[in-house]
Order: sequence, then structure tokens, then C-alpha cells
Amino acid sequence: MRNPLSKTIVTIEPSGIRKFFDIVSEMKDAISLGVGEPDFDTPWHIRDEGIYSLEKGRTFYTSNAGLKELKIEISAYLKRHYGLEYDFNHEVLVTVGGSEAIDIAMRAMLDPGDEVLIPQPSYVSYLPCAVLANGTPVIIELKEENEFRLTREELEAAITPKTKLLVLPFPNNPTGAIMERKDLEAIAEVIKEHDLYVISDEIYSALTYREEHVSIASLPGMWERTIVINGFSKSHAMTGWRLGYACGPKIILEQMLKIHQFAIMCAPTTSQYAAVDALRCGDEDVKQMREEYNGRRRYLLHRFREMGLQCFEPYGAFYVFPCIKEFGMTSEEFATAFLNAERVAVVPGTAFGDCGEGFLRISYAYSLDNLKEALDRMERFITKLRENK
Repeated sequence: MRNPLSKTIVTIEPSGIRKFFDIVSEMKDAISLGVGEPDFDTPWHIRDEGIYSLEKGRTFYTSNAGLKELKIEISAYLKRHYGLEYDFNHEVLVTVGGSEAIDIAMRAMLDPGDEVLIPQPSYVSYLPCAVLANGTPVIIELKEENEFRLTREELEAAITPKTKLLVLPFPNNPTGAIMERKDLEAIAEVIKEHDLYVISDEIYSALTYREEHVSIASLPGMWERTIVINGFSKSHAMTGWRLGYACGPKIILEQMLKIHQFAIMCAPTTSQYAAVDALRCGDEDVKQMREEYNGRRRYLLHRFREMGLQCFEPYGAFYVFPCIKEFGMTSEEFATAFLNAERVAVVPGTAFGDCGEGFLRISYAYSLDNLKEALDRMERFITKLRENK
């Protein structure tokens, strides 16, 4: 028989995040710190709006680009929080999560041979989406000594005549790193000089702990070069509602909409009505969740210091990225041994790129009780490793 599979798809590895999640789901008394999903329920007033939309029979397709009321609220939210202005009619597209937005942005913008700069460690979808869009991924390895920020020098060194697109994944999954205004201003000059475009994945923009998030699209000359990706999963604890959005210049959004029309039709109607209420009435919910995350973040860093485990201080998202190089094990070996010995699942740093070797991603989107128990087990585990050196 003829091979039924695409040559491209078989070259793509499955997500390294899910492997440990699947194992721990079968383990008794196991604790998973591996999945980036808020442990909070979606706030009741948001759920109630979704329920009400069903009771009122709002179960039909919306327009392909999204519910008008939702696009208006997205525009208002971005202006209120980040100083970004978008025409809801032509510059906002509602998608099935932020991941769909990343995918269709790349498919709309890339031709075969176009290079896509992907800073790593970073979210697992960027590289395969670039490959599936016929782009050529070029990895920029971020460094712990720079707090895993993208520097002007690193960006300059990666650019070639074929470079078209930069993925800007901040606040960052898995490191928790952020880019401050001064960092963005430095790379924006390089982007404009080399006539590049940016996909700015800002899904964690509401979860920063030192200063408010700055979008690169708000800097002079960058709005017309940037597709801003955001959504509701992380900020409003709405992972299962599968709702995100993309904002950017009309010339790009029109082409993204065509792909969305043919592949998806429209985002879930119930989720869209719920999201209207999330944006209108949810700022206080986000603030309360952010304060809780910040307490957990500080607790983890305190425990790492107590056990002598090196970890730079992250100021965004809900992840820490401790270094385990002292133990002479690969990230995969450490995570596997820790899971087997103490029944705690963490994600090897290599799930987010080869330069994640020697690190672990630990999510603090879990209750403080779970975190305390998991860190007790981790301290016991690394104490034994040090004793056996």
C-alpha cells in the first residue's frame, strides 16, 4: 500500500508536556505539577453567562470572525490595559484558543523558505506550526544569565536575508521570564531595521508580578508589524472553553480569517458569550487569581533557596524553571527518577527546546497544599541524590 502519511508530519515529535501528565494520571497518590492549567474554576458570573446563552437558545454559528459584542470588548480591553487600538470590524479575530491563532498567523504569513525566529525555551507549538506552514524554524537559545530574555545581540545574530518572522513568547512558558519596556525597545529597533514581522504571544500578559505587561505592538512603528495573540485560558481560568483571539493589521487578519473560515467556521458560540462577560466584569477575578499565583511563586522560590536549588526569579506566567545540572542527570532522567521515587510529575526542560537541558518546568497553577507536599517530596529526593554523590 502507498504510505498514507505526510512526510512533514512524521518528522514532528509529539508534545513532551503530555507524556508525564499521562503517566501520573495512572499513579495513586501522585501529584502533577506539569500542566499549565489554572486550578481555579472559571468565575461563576462567567459560567452563568454561558449557561444563560444556552437557555436563550444561542446555539447557532456566529460570524466567522467572532461575535460582534465580543470583538468590541476585546478592543476595549486591549486599549484599557495595554494602550492598543484595534478596529473590531477588521483587526480582531476570535479563534479556538491562542494556539489556533498562532497556527493560522503563520500559515497566512509564510512562504516556503521563509525563516521564523523562535526563542527557546518556549511553548511547544511554535516550531511545529512553523514547519506545517512551510516555514524554516531558526532557534535562538535564551540564556539563564540573561533571565531568559531575548537580547538585541541574540536577535541580530540570528537574522539572515530569509528571515521574515519573529515569535515573541513573553511572558514565557516555561521559564516565567518577561520582557520589560527597555528590552522591547532594543529589539524593536532591530526588527524595524531588518523589516521583520512579529507574532507576539501574550496569553500570560495578565499574569505579571513586578510591573504591568508591555506589548511590543504599543511601541512606535511596531503596531503594523505585529500580530498580538491572547485569550482567556490563563487569565480567566477558561482553558476548556477554548477561546482566544488575534489582533493586527487588516491586510494580515483578512488572510487569517480565510483559513479560519475553511478550517473552523467560528469559535464556540457559548464560549464567546461567556467571554463577553469575562472582559466586562472579570478584572477583579484576574487580580485575585494573580495575587494568589504570586504568593505561590514566592513560596516556591523560598523553598528552592532553603534546599539550595538554583532558580532565577521569574516575574510572569505561573511557572518556575529551576536548574538541576548539579546532579549530573539529564532533565528527562531527573524528571523520570523523581516521578518514580516520589510520585511527583514535573516537565523536563527539553520539552521546550534542546537549550532547556538541565532545567525543569514546575507549574504553580496548583493549590498551596499540593505545592507544599510536592516540595517536601522534592527536598527529600534531592537530599538523597546529594548524599549519594
